[in-house]
Formats: sequence, C-alpha cells, structure tokens
Amino acid sequence: MTIRAVDVARMDDRPLWVEISGDEVWWDEPRPHEGGRRCVVRRTAGGAIEDVLPQGWNARNRVMEYGGRSWRAHEGRLVFTNWADGRIHLCSPGEEPVPLTPEGPARYADLVVRGDEIWCVRERGGPRSADRDIVVVPLDGSPLRGVVASHRFLMNPRVSPDGRTLAYIGWNHPDMPWDATELCVAPVAGGPHRVLLSGASTCQAEWRDDESLYAVTDPTGWWNIHLVGLDGTTRDLTPVPLEFGDATWKIGGTFFAVAGGRIAAVYGTADERRLGVLDRPLPNGSGGAAIRDVGGGYTFWAPTLSARGSRVVGVAASPHRPYEVVRVDLETGRHEVLSPGRPVPGDAELPTPEAVTVDGVHAHLYAPTGGGGPAPYVVFVHGGPTGSAAPVLDLEIAYFTSRGIGVAEVNYGGSTGYGRAYRERLRHNWGVVDVRDCETVARWLLRTGRAEKVAIRGGSAGGWTSMAALVHSDVFCGAVSHYGISDPERWAAQTHDLESHYLDGLIGPLPETRDRYLDRSPERNAARASGPALLLHGLEDKVVDPAESERFAAALARHGHRWAYLTFEGEQHGWRREDTIVRALEAELAFYGIVFGFPTPEVPPLTLHNGEKE
Repeated sequence: MTIRAVDVARMDDRPLWVEISGDEVWWDEPRPHEGGRRCVVRRTAGGAIEDVLPQGWNARNRVMEYGGRSWRAHEGRLVFTNWADGRIHLCSPGEEPVPLTPEGPARYADLVVRGDEIWCVRERGGPRSADRDIVVVPLDGSPLRGVVASHRFLMNPRVSPDGRTLAYIGWNHPDMPWDATELCVAPVAGGPHRVLLSGASTCQAEWRDDESLYAVTDPTGWWNIHLVGLDGTTRDLTPVPLEFGDATWKIGGTFFAVAGGRIAAVYGTADERRLGVLDRPLPNGSGGAAIRDVGGGYTFWAPTLSARGSRVVGVAASPHRPYEVVRVDLETGRHEVLSPGRPVPGDAELPTPEAVTVDGVHAHLYAPTGGGGPAPYVVFVHGGPTGSAAPVLDLEIAYFTSRGIGVAEVNYGGSTGYGRAYRERLRHNWGVVDVRDCETVARWLLRTGRAEKVAIRGGSAGGWTSMAALVHSDVFCGAVSHYGISDPERWAAQTHDLESHYLDGLIGPLPETRDRYLDRSPERNAARASGPALLLHGLEDKVVDPAESERFAAALARHGHRWAYLTFEGEQHGWRREDTIVRALEAELAFYGIVFGFPTPEVPPLTLHNGEKE
C-alpha cells in the first residue's frame, strides 16, 4: 500500500499546547483543510469534543516571527491571540470573540491567566527593530499596563503564589536563547529586576513557593531541573546526562509541570523523549530526585504539559502512532487518549526507525518498503539548525518509503537532544559540520550497500544545508530545498530581530569573517552543483525571503545546471494548507523520479529547466 499525499496533509503537524481547565481538557489542533488555521478545542467532562474557536479565527501569533503560546482556557472561556490582527481576544463557546487589546501593530504571546488578568509578552516595532515588554491585560477590557522591559527578548512571565513577585526569562543580542539567558525576578508593584541565574540557557521556570522556583537550565551542559532560591542558591534535582529542556523557538513551552507536589517532566535525548515524575530523593544523598517513568508505550513526548492533582496531560507519539493528547494518572499509571483517533496505515505499511551513530553522527534510518538490495535514499535535514528530528510516525517519510525510497534523518552536529557540547559542534561551522555530517551518513549508506544513490532535502536551515551539500559535496545526486537560505550574508542583513545575530555564532561576526560567508554560500558556489535542485517557497515567508530560492535558481541557470522553482501563495515559513502540502509532496516525488530514474505516473510531471531562466 502506498501513502497518498492527501493522507500526509490531513495528519500534518500536532497540537502545540494543552491545558487542564476544571473537569475539561483543552488543546489546539492544525486545520490544513481550513486554510491552515489553528483551532482550539475542548473535551468536556462527558467526553464530547467541541470546537471553541469559531470558523474564520486562527489562534496563532508571530511574536519573534516563530510565535509563542497563543491561548489559555479561563473559567470556560478562551483567551487567544488572533493571527489576522495580532490582538488578544476573549471568546465564550458559541459566541464571537471580542478584543481585549487595542488596534495597532502590537503582537502578544506566552499568555498566562492569573485571576482576572492575562500576563504576557508584548512585541512592538518592525521586523528588525522590535522592542518587548511584559504586560498585564485585564479581562474586563480595562487598559493594559506594562510591568517589565529589561531585555531585548522576554518570555515565561510567572507571578509568585503570594502575588508579590514576577519571575521571567530574558536575553539580549548576540545570544540566542539556547546560548545564554537570564532568570530574573522583579516586584509586581514596580521596581528594579534582579538576576537569579545567568551564563547558562534557562528555558522554563515555575514557582515552587514564594521563596523558590524550579527552573530548567544547563550550567552542566545538560538541560536539567534545578531548584533556585531567591537568595541565589541552586540545586540540580536531575543530575544526569539527559535533556529536560530544548531550544526555545516558540516561547511558552512547558517541559515540566508541578503536579500535587511532584514534578512531571519530559526528558531524554533526540532519540527518545520520555515522560517521568520526580517524587522522591535519590538514595545517594546527592540532593536530586529519582525519575519514575510514566510514559507508557509512547517514545516521544512533546514539550507541552499541564497538571492538576495526580493527573497530567501531554502530547505524545511513537513510530507507529501519531501525536495524541494523552492524560496520565500519576497514581495508577493509567493512560487515556483524549484526542479523536485518526486513520493510520497498518504497521506493515509504516517504516520503523533505526537509531544509528556513524562516526559520531546521530541519525534515524527508515528502510523502504519491500527493500532487499540497494535502494535510492534521501537524507532528511531538519531545520533550526538548533533543532532535531524525532523518530516518530511521520507520514511524509512513509509517503516515500512506501514507494521504495529510503530515508535517513540526520541529527547533525548542532542538533539539540545530545547536550551542549554536541550542540556547539556547529559553532562557527554552519555549512561545514552539517554538510560533512550529512555526507558522512550518505557515504556510509553507499558503502554498506543500503543505498545505490542518495539525494538530500530539508526545510529552512535544512534547506540551506541541502543546497550547501549540493555544491560542496559530490555524493548527492540532487537536492530539494523547502524555503531555504541560499546566501547567508544577504540573509543576515535582512532577517528578523530574533535571528539577526544568529549567524554571529553559526558562521562568525560580520564584516570580520565575510570570507566564510562567501566560501559557504550555495548561491555563490552554484557552479559546483553535483546535481539538479527543486526549490519550493511560500510567498508570504517573513523568516526567509522567497528571493533566496529565486536567486539560487538563477545561479544554477547561469551555470547550466537543472532546476525547478515552485511558489505557494498564502504560505508563510512552513506549509499549513492541504493543497500546498499535496502539491509540494507530489513535486518532490516527481523530482526523485527524475534523479533516481524511475517513473512517477501517479503525480503531475515536473519540468527541470536547463540553463538560463525562461
């Protein structure tokens, strides 16, 4: 059985946020068939699942361009940020939302409801000159008020149980949040802030009591949970070489939740991320806490948890199960799937990932269906580049493996999930280490007889690596780039505020290291391409300008290389619409048919141009 492109589109993405609200559980879900909007739904105490957000509304925001926590449940009502106008709205089920924030260019994210107020991050200004502060938005529609504006970037506003102290996380250029942040506290009534943690990456903090917080931070090189006192004392509660946090691309993630005096936490590596509970001291007296696994048969839990009493709700998946909203009883260990089931192919049609390490490079292999001898393989390159690929059910991968194409997902140096040292292998080496690691896995596939030919593909930063590998290695017979970067110097000058200094760490500061930018640029080295390229880009992309793909296509054309360039109206940085996902996948399959040499009659033909652009 082959997987259809429309099957992939209808299972694309996953819930980003979950919340227990009284006897109900709320979550958001993607709606590719509704123009790509995100709809918030609730499961009532009786088990019924209902849309809370009416048609035409989209619970998203573009704070720091990638967005952040966009909604909260409050006493049966929904508080959310709407994509179209950026404002915070209040919505009762069955009624039209009403705005709580004024009209204007401000955007809001990382919402937390406390009493009759919303605490959140506000962003104002242009793409490269934005300023941010933490504000309070009254639910009765009264004017909002600013509280803290101490850093260029802010997240994680949390008010102490007694209501007197605000805790939050901030950072400044040139750091990215996985480089170094500051955990701060400030009086709610006003006054200067105080730094509790600095020099490490803190990605979440929650109050334990009025005098201390739990915080995920990585001074040891691993994101562990620490107990942090307002007096400056810290204690590592999980002193193990495992990650209890991850890169903060979307602000508002919850890697742990406090549940009745215990801590429920997502932890592990990029190969497996479990759900555990910290509820008793370690026997060696180290001051840490033992981790009791409650993840059940799921092998990967997303960074979104909500807890109340002895129950925790999260989003989990495994190689043959899609992401589901799951409720766990910490007393009994019972798991209950709350989200509606989705049609999934049988196990025989789905590939099972095999985790391998090749010369120190981590990868997940997905063998093609019916494979016996060498097969065509595609190296999948994740975005970020500070991110990782999870070995879970992915119908996009199954779409190709069901057609005899193997997939190797490479968690190249720079990926999260393996500690800071592995993450920082990419420092000043973007376009070198990522390309070399993908090449290492590709050559191993060829050398061991698994692969007969290898292509490469990726999105965003993965698109950059795919294009860079095409021009800086001779092992790949073709490359597919979804909304990728083709010239880092130009992108650094044009990109949005959050990433405007990202390349300082990935390649080097400008203008001092300009030669590196020129040497690594796929566009400037297009003459050396080892095969053709398929380039795909959304025309509303504010993270990577479509001109990046357009110019790489032009560079290939100038040097007589084959190429195809497809654009998608109404799409931003990533595919959200059903018709886009179908068209992009079918074009990619047609491209592999050309470079691997097999017919693809089930999809529209793709024309590769040769030479100058028409």
